[in-house]
Amino acid sequence: MSQGSNFVDYVKICCRSGKGGAGSAHLHRDILTSMGGPDGGDGGRGGHITVVGNSNIWTLLHLKYRKHIIAEDGLAGGSSHKFGRQGKDEILEVPLGTIAKDAETGEVLFEITKHGETKILTAGGRGGLGNAHFKNSVQQTPRFAQPGEQGKEVWNILELKVLADVGLVGFPNAGKSTLLSVVSAAKPEIADYPFTTIVPNLGIVSYRGGKSFVMADIPGIIEGASKGKGLGYRFLRHIERNSVLLFMVPADTSRSIKEEYEILKRELESYNPELMQKPHILAITKSDMLDEELMNEIKQDLPNIPSIFISSVAEKNILELKDLLWKAIDA
Repeated sequence: MSQGSNFVDYVKICCRSGKGGAGSAHLHRDILTSMGGPDGGDGGRGGHITVVGNSNIWTLLHLKYRKHIIAEDGLAGGSSHKFGRQGKDEILEVPLGTIAKDAETGEVLFEITKHGETKILTAGGRGGLGNAHFKNSVQQTPRFAQPGEQGKEVWNILELKVLADVGLVGFPNAGKSTLLSVVSAAKPEIADYPFTTIVPNLGIVSYRGGKSFVMADIPGIIEGASKGKGLGYRFLRHIERNSVLLFMVPADTSRSIKEEYEILKRELESYNPELMQKPHILAITKSDMLDEELMNEIKQDLPNIPSIFISSVAEKNILELKDLLWKAIDA
């Protein structure tokens, strides 16, 4: 997943489904028949606007500039019971973890979580019935048919929440991108200034016995992120979909490890209290600068969650960290 403008996780689009074709009011006539019965065919359904999950797509970038999605109208029915052609559906491919909402009410319509999963975002209008449907013993030659149903025009929101097994949570420069680059093939931007990561990055982490899991590096949270400060508010939604939250606090933090963890936890809880139900693991990063005595001292004041001292650069306790994460994922 690349940095910058290539990552788009929110689009608002106007969807207009196709109008249904009108039914035919034709009466059968040919060289041998001057007063035949009704033989009008049905109109075709208007095109749907559908959403399909695609595991090979990681962003909504391809929909960013498609503000109006218009499906084709159905065609009218014809004589001899000929059905009108159905309008062509508009198919929108989206990454897994995409939620569709009604832009006006905010109602969640559905969620795409599997490859190939298909949902109708805006249904096309039904085709009208031809006059052949209205023939009865009283009215044997109906000269009317149904018009096609109008399509719908609505504004919808597509919102991506990254699906990952492990979400990395921490303040800027906590070492999240460095860890992701060490345990996976992902190449996030790494630098010694805050907010180097400005979009979520995903990596596949290999584990013992051919197993693997997906890790997401979420842009750094700051105090007040749940109220809209910094970049965190925009990307907190991605943490909602992670099975396990790995809190990362650098050993050289100006606060205590426990205090920094509590601030991060408070921001997540303010945004969505359900995040407190997920397994939490604490990684004290940059621990290659600590000796045994200092580590033992720090251990006395750690929060009551599974914790581990790691160093991504020195690859210290990385395998042990994977063991902890897999145990939480597989629980």
